[in-house]
Amino acid sequence: MLAFAEYFKPYLIPFWRTIRQVGVDQVITELDRTPDRIHDNTGDRPWDLAPLARLQERYASAGLTVVGVEDFPPMDQARLGLPGREEEIEAFCTLVRNLGTLGIPMLCYNWMACVNWYRSSITVPGRGGALVTGFRLADVGPTNPTWAGAVDADYLWETLEYFLRRVVPVAERAGVRLALHPDDPPVPRLRDISRIMINVEAFERAMEIIDSPANAICLCQGNFTLFCDDLPAVIRYFGGQGRIAFGHFRDVRGTADDFVETFHDEGMTDMLGCMDAWHSFEFDGVLRADHVPTLAEESNEDPAYALLARLHALGYMQGLREASERRLRKGGAEDGGTS
Repeated sequence: MLAFAEYFKPYLIPFWRTIRQVGVDQVITELDRTPDRIHDNTGDRPWDLAPLARLQERYASAGLTVVGVEDFPPMDQARLGLPGREEEIEAFCTLVRNLGTLGIPMLCYNWMACVNWYRSSITVPGRGGALVTGFRLADVGPTNPTWAGAVDADYLWETLEYFLRRVVPVAERAGVRLALHPDDPPVPRLRDISRIMINVEAFERAMEIIDSPANAICLCQGNFTLFCDDLPAVIRYFGGQGRIAFGHFRDVRGTADDFVETFHDEGMTDMLGCMDAWHSFEFDGVLRADHVPTLAEESNEDPAYALLARLHALGYMQGLREASERRLRKGGAEDGGTS
């Protein structure tokens, strides 16, 4: 059965139990960046072995299994090829090695220099007044540069290749798959810094830099659907090559330079077609419900990651999964297979 996971910061909350009650017991986590919570003075960094082991045990004590980390040490010196790059790459490799030691099989990262996940509004009124996030490139301003100044695409490709050639062999030895996330939003330039992971061709190019199962993709549906015409076909394409290590199951409405995020059942993507596509190949990773609206009476302090709409998203995904599995069983029986 296609496996689902949830995404949490590594601090115990009652919702961990709620997620188990609705049938999810695997998690993708951030690193634990609050050493004061553990009352020691070891000097351990969040990507060192002891904090990671404690993080894993915290989830295990709640009946949850960590199947991936969607977080990383500082990486902008590496992305920008600046002094300090080697130290950042070594910290990343330390994280990878320690995940391998703990049997955590996936690390999701991105190549967005300086400007990470970006929205021009986090309070767009959605269905029934729910709050959703949105992006309009016109609202960002013509340049509004960061401290890094102008950064061109060719240079980011050079630094990405340098990075991959250093870290992928480490990941291979550790038994960890690196899942490269699209740039979000997937626009060619934001605040005068190029964005390179913004189309299917870019992911083909990144995968060709070093041909290894450890060099893989986080296929985030919300981004991919903004830069391709047939998302189920793209899922089949990369999945059939064994290139997908992790998936974000979410939806949007609009274009790359002007879009809003939506409830899972009201966006512009063929979500059942996508679920069928996820079933069309041997996928040993997980899908998680990403970016949900903030519902009435909830705080919007963590936009796109409020709790209540996650239950709607997971229920919707579970329904799609059952419908897809039944369709596939029916098709197999009609083709002479067994149901």
